[in-house]
Amino acid sequence: MAGNERQTDNELSIGAELCVPDSKIGENRSSSEDSSNAGNEVDGINTSTLNDHMADDESNALLFATSSRNNTNLQSLMNLLKGNIGTGILALPSAFKYGGIWVSFVGIFILGCISVHCMHLLVICSHQICNRTGHSYLSYGDVMKECLRYGPEPFKRFHNFGSWIINIFLCITQFGFCTVYILFVADNIRQVIEEYTDVRFNIRLYEFFIFLALLPYLSIRNLKVLSFFSALANFNMVVGLVITLVYCFQDLPSYTLRPAFASWTTLPLYFGIAIYAFEGIGVVLPIENKMKTPEDFGGWTGLINLGMTIAVALYAAVGFYGYLRFGDDVKGSLTLNLPPEGLYSAVKVLFATAIFCTYGVQFYVPIEIIWSHMERGLSDHSWKRKYGEYILRAAFLFMTFVLAIIIPCLDLVISLIGALSSSAVALIFPAFLDILTFWSVTNGLGRYYWKLIKDILIMLLGFTGFIVGTITTLISIVHAFQLSAC
Repeated sequence: MAGNERQTDNELSIGAELCVPDSKIGENRSSSEDSSNAGNEVDGINTSTLNDHMADDESNALLFATSSRNNTNLQSLMNLLKGNIGTGILALPSAFKYGGIWVSFVGIFILGCISVHCMHLLVICSHQICNRTGHSYLSYGDVMKECLRYGPEPFKRFHNFGSWIINIFLCITQFGFCTVYILFVADNIRQVIEEYTDVRFNIRLYEFFIFLALLPYLSIRNLKVLSFFSALANFNMVVGLVITLVYCFQDLPSYTLRPAFASWTTLPLYFGIAIYAFEGIGVVLPIENKMKTPEDFGGWTGLINLGMTIAVALYAAVGFYGYLRFGDDVKGSLTLNLPPEGLYSAVKVLFATAIFCTYGVQFYVPIEIIWSHMERGLSDHSWKRKYGEYILRAAFLFMTFVLAIIIPCLDLVISLIGALSSSAVALIFPAFLDILTFWSVTNGLGRYYWKLIKDILIMLLGFTGFIVGTITTLISIVHAFQLSAC
């Protein structure tokens, strides 16, 4: 990251769905701490060598400073909730349409339990690897890297690719979010304009206007400035979600009017949208690292379980009542089903403003991952270093705009991102890390290897969702184009 003005101790309150780039989260330990560990060995591992190696892979500018633990349990709980409640929750009624009301209702709790378990696995693996290597903190990507380095022999040769794998999927996820955001804002703004005027433009023209508006906004590279917009976004999201839920609770039909199970052909679409909503695993490690009492984070009565219980309950309520209220007419975002009245039109504007403001924070993450690697080979005074990041930002903004133009179907894009990347980040990788971490530990995989069997089953679920969900969503996108539904 170029320039000291971009370093910040901001808390995780800068936005919902924020995944953290592993190249941006490091140990940030003082030089005295490094020197005290120099030459030490843990289980035959030279920690000073490891520290030097890790330092080479990290930028000095951190997205989140980890040198201080000053967040209370309440602040950490709020950060966890904001990391898990975003645009995905508004698409869950559409997911229930694809799964059926009761299958989807039960499925959201099953996916919730598995996703929360995977969050615990990531935290446990991070603790284990830190103890073995002497690191005070490891990011998601670094955990993968070190697990491969000290895991089973066949995987050791691939340890250098560990953080790259996580980075790639985080970038896919974040750029996917940004694509969804353009679609979401364009859909809601178009609906409001058409409700009060005779203007009828193609959705792609609205997306172009959003693209032009985002160009100057994305020139802001300071998280302290972006945090102001994120605070506004969080307020708008809370107000809008409350009003939307209150409307959904009115004039509810009987649940017998909705199918308990939709069909096997649409079930993968349900999986994609549902797992998209559980994309908060990227914020788990940084939240724990900023806590005054990190021992309160895990465990049966810890903040992970408390926060995710609230999040899953909201998921189930929005999905169930949204689908019950609107049935098969439910759209890719629940806001699009609100009536053309003053209050509800204002809600659409609130959500559109919130998501527009959040774009900058979500966009910040992959750009920092990519630019931190690109700028290493640039001289300090070259024009490429001075203007290169602006060019990079404009290029990737254009990429997300093009993706939104190509596939202007909000629910299908959400399902595609969920199946393609969220299934890997939230399910496959944590289970794989658990196997790597405890492979060489006596009884580490449980009696009769029950933990190994459990992790393999989670990975199979993730792989199935990844393959079947992606293929099914792509087929649905092609079918939607053929019907001119997109």
